[in-house]
Amino acid sequence: MKNTFILFCFLFLNISFSQKKQDFILKSPDGKIEVKIAVNDKISWSISHEKDLILAPSEMSLTLDGNSVLGKNPVVVNSKKEAINSSFETPLYKKKSVQNNYNQLVLKFKNDFSIEYRVFDDGAAYRFITKKKKDITVKSEEVVLNFDQDYNTLMPYVRDLRNPKDQFISSFESHYENKKISEFSKDTLAFLPFLIDYKNHKKAVFLEADLEDYPGLFVTNNKTKTGFESRFSKYPIQETNGGFNYLNKLITERADYLVKTKGKRTFPWRAIVIAENDAALANNDMIQKLAEPSKIKDISWIKPGKVAWDWWNDWNIYNVDFKAGINTQTYKYYIDFASKNKVEYVVLDEGWSVETDIMKHNPNVDLEALIAYAKERNVSIILWASWMAINDKTEAVFDNYAKLGVKGFKVDFIDRDDAKMVNSVYDIAQKAANHKLIIDFHGMYKPTGIQRTYPNILNFEGVKGLENNKWTPNDDVPLYDTTIPFIRMMAGPMDYTPGAMRNATKSEFKPSHSTPMSQGTRCHQLALYTIFEAPLQMMADSPTAFMKEQESTDFIAKIPTTFDETVALNGEVGKYVSIARRKGNTWYLGTITNWDSRDITIDFSFLEKGKKFQAEIFSDGLNADKAATDYKKETVTVDSTTKLKYRLAGGGGLAMIIK
Repeated sequence: MKNTFILFCFLFLNISFSQKKQDFILKSPDGKIEVKIAVNDKISWSISHEKDLILAPSEMSLTLDGNSVLGKNPVVVNSKKEAINSSFETPLYKKKSVQNNYNQLVLKFKNDFSIEYRVFDDGAAYRFITKKKKDITVKSEEVVLNFDQDYNTLMPYVRDLRNPKDQFISSFESHYENKKISEFSKDTLAFLPFLIDYKNHKKAVFLEADLEDYPGLFVTNNKTKTGFESRFSKYPIQETNGGFNYLNKLITERADYLVKTKGKRTFPWRAIVIAENDAALANNDMIQKLAEPSKIKDISWIKPGKVAWDWWNDWNIYNVDFKAGINTQTYKYYIDFASKNKVEYVVLDEGWSVETDIMKHNPNVDLEALIAYAKERNVSIILWASWMAINDKTEAVFDNYAKLGVKGFKVDFIDRDDAKMVNSVYDIAQKAANHKLIIDFHGMYKPTGIQRTYPNILNFEGVKGLENNKWTPNDDVPLYDTTIPFIRMMAGPMDYTPGAMRNATKSEFKPSHSTPMSQGTRCHQLALYTIFEAPLQMMADSPTAFMKEQESTDFIAKIPTTFDETVALNGEVGKYVSIARRKGNTWYLGTITNWDSRDITIDFSFLEKGKKFQAEIFSDGLNADKAATDYKKETVTVDSTTKLKYRLAGGGGLAMIIK
């Protein structure tokens, strides 16, 4: 009996030891990416791409109430590997369908939780899954990103604070700062996505996906300065009006937890996209692949398109026999312009209602008459509203305006991504869908896949767009424009609001409220309509300005906002990018450069072989280096063997429609 007991103890110790030291390996379908998961006293993962270490061993854990740490002294109950080779349709996206091929490992642990790992040919991701019988309180989450060298980063730091005492309330509009990991900006946080620049031209972008009932992820330097660790906003328990025009809810008191949530749930994905060349980053589907599928069964009523927009141009129309401004006559002018140019929507931005109560109209705006006037001309109306005004009476607002014939809302001044706000965003999306309303989330954190889950959300801001740039003479806008397609756009569509018809060189650009201009050439602006993903895409300048430049307006009006196929032709982060997209049998091509002029070659091998195409081409004029509005329009015949060379001016661009 004594010997049996000793043998049992020996076996128990062996089993316990083996459970505390286990390694798992998961590779991508093409074998280039290898993820190693180490289960010791804690759980960590590391990622290699061929011979390059992308992510050094980095720990992960989830702390619940009662000091229960999912990931501390973990015990693996079982593991399951699976290979998935599938695809899904994406009718409101940059391509018709997405291939979703990956290898998966699910580690089930004692204490009713699992971690799911997926490895794709272009990256890797993991998420926690809990199966608790009762609701849980999440106190914190440990997300660690360690590296073997002090690599360069492109980081968007929290800068535009709505509350100087709270770094978690901001506009999520920042240029990228090029700093080493160890040089992380002091006294601030960075939000996602951000980029790491490795050797051998490889780069990685860090994202999160399927953010629901949970706060967004921020990062800061870890103690060793060799990587990053997570920060999350705690759950708000007291709020007050504040921020710009008192349109924000500022947090005056936070709880000591992130969220109280269901015990049986999946948590957000922590994802890394890895690219061997920069162009691959400009055509990536990771967020779509990780997002929860659509909760809207019938999406036939969701109509993407372009929008004639009033705010950026300050309602600045002229050569008319009425006083321009926020009034019925001005908006009829916008509607007439939209109808004539086959622009699908007109947005009525701030001022059409009382900002804090959008059930009360500006008496100078006859909304019902405008909706009827627009309908007769095949144009639909979108209304601007602050998040606060929508959130106060969401159901009543949506019910009222849907019955009037409004087609959607531009919801602004969200400026937070704590769990309470994230839940509100989902609630607004669902209630809007119930009333067949589309949504443009302006003043918004980065998209994390909700655009697939609720495809009635057609756009998001979370980008430092043209509206911001018109006041910022010291910002390097062409540098930013040639950076965001590789980083921010990977998260989802961008309400950048292009379309400036007053274009300026670097030395000539000046801030202006009522006659704003853009940095860079006319062709730079034209190319943005193909390069920047936006199923709901603004035309920022005034109808008067567009009609004075009808040739450019005609070109913009012909570019769709969703596509059947996308090809990233070439590019370097922060230098230039060239993207081609197909809708039906027509291709659309855009190329832009930073402030460096450069020679580029367009290789048309993406075209169908054996067929001839007519290309309508807008290229920088010979004098665009001095007069940024200068361009050349030509029509040429091309086929899949054609290669054409162009000279881009500083801040320049190239735009084509190829039939």
